[in-house]
Amino acid sequence: MNAPALRPSAPFRLHRVAASGHCHRVELLLSLLDLPYTVVDINLPGGDQRQPAFVAMNPLSQVPVLEDGDLVLPESNAILVYLATRYAPDAGWLPRDAVEAAWQQRWFSLSVSLLGPGAATPRFRTLNGLQVDPASRVLGHRLFAMVEDQLVRTDFLIADRPALADVAFYGYTAQAPLGGVSLDDYPRLRAWLARIEALPRFKPLPQKF
Repeated sequence: MNAPALRPSAPFRLHRVAASGHCHRVELLLSLLDLPYTVVDINLPGGDQRQPAFVAMNPLSQVPVLEDGDLVLPESNAILVYLATRYAPDAGWLPRDAVEAAWQQRWFSLSVSLLGPGAATPRFRTLNGLQVDPASRVLGHRLFAMVEDQLVRTDFLIADRPALADVAFYGYTAQAPLGGVSLDDYPRLRAWLARIEALPRFKPLPQKF
């Protein structure tokens, strides 16, 4: 992918939890675009997200939050769109074709409606020694079967090049087995993960909170 057309006047500040897949998708794009940033690690068990300064940035008390100068932007997929639009508008991360743009929005929606409960939640609960509802793993397999079917047609989720949808889906999908959602039955999905991991400046998602 091409280098960013613009660069920030100062490094971004990313408020994050390192092992959060939502935060990772932002860090992954920042790394792929070779954009400078510093991190502010949020201690969720310690209640950092409920402190007035953080609530002022995101009333929902959720990470990630990105600061770009005077701009304060929460919500991972919104941050992805902002970064690609502002700093790499011609690098292909944002589809200009109407159908591709619609499919990207669909994958964004699925990253909340199915990827969250079907992969992120089992991973989180397993890593924290909590019981996993088997129904959540069923959701994960339902979603990954859809991804497997899509990858018959394209190398990435919406085209034969990576887009923001791939960034949004990578982390929790790659670590779904940590939550007991096996990827053994999805060879095309595993090949897709490998293609993302082969991108220049790829950054992995940590496995420990």
